[in-house]
Amino acid sequence: MKSSIFIDLKLFILIFIALLFLAVNSILCKMAISTQNIDAFSFTILRIFSGAILLLGIYFYKNRNLKFDMKKNWLSSFMLFLYAICFSYSYINMFAGIGTLILFAVVQLSMILIALFYKEKLTINKVLGIIVAFSGLVFLLYPKEDFSLSFFHTFLMIISGIAWAIYSVIGKSSTNALLNTTDNFFKATIFTIIFMVFFIKELKLDLYTSFLAVISGAITSALGYLIWYKILPKIQITTASILQLIVPILAIFLSVIVLDEKFSFELGISTFIILFGIFLALKK
Repeated sequence: MKSSIFIDLKLFILIFIALLFLAVNSILCKMAISTQNIDAFSFTILRIFSGAILLLGIYFYKNRNLKFDMKKNWLSSFMLFLYAICFSYSYINMFAGIGTLILFAVVQLSMILIALFYKEKLTINKVLGIIVAFSGLVFLLYPKEDFSLSFFHTFLMIISGIAWAIYSVIGKSSTNALLNTTDNFFKATIFTIIFMVFFIKELKLDLYTSFLAVISGAITSALGYLIWYKILPKIQITTASILQLIVPILAIFLSVIVLDEKFSFELGISTFIILFGIFLALKK
């Protein structure tokens, strides 16, 4: 009994750290992009490269080799790149809190559809919780006179959400989180270089924004995704999708504190509805 409680507590702590890191990624990206001293691609390339370097270092320290199968694992690596590049470009014209809400609303919907495809069982609690949580998002995002979104940047965030959902579902079958995450970041750098060669003529950055990008890559991304891949095999796809709705809540509060973004009445109500939906969905 004590062992079971310890395992549940450890899993809870790991889940909270992973979700917190996902939320902080939005804050770091918006902090950097809003200065206009770094372009979206420069942030992405530093984020992916620094994450890859840290993970390669950890992997080499543990295994004394850097052997990767170059014939496998390309889909999850591309999804990691696609998520990261669309994520950065969407924040050129989007608040951190709102962007994270859109991102993980799409993640949840995508992962639920994938779970249904895999014939994963949906309980009444989960269905009800999903409906309630999603209604909170709809309430927030419903067009208002004093609130507007860039359709192009919203579209980029939707693509980012779909990519992250696929990346997460692939992680369900991970048997070696360190190997898989390191391999994902290593191969994602290849896609980043290809993108740079064909589409980017110059990079723009400074010391402060580079620091934010490296922290986002090495800490909140590399370590955060490593923890996430350790968690995923232990929970259902639908549970993972529902849990990730906590991320925009964390991002909203962090954006108000760190970025001085507005916390409106609508934001407060929708936050409460989403949390209540998560509680319903996860209540045994």
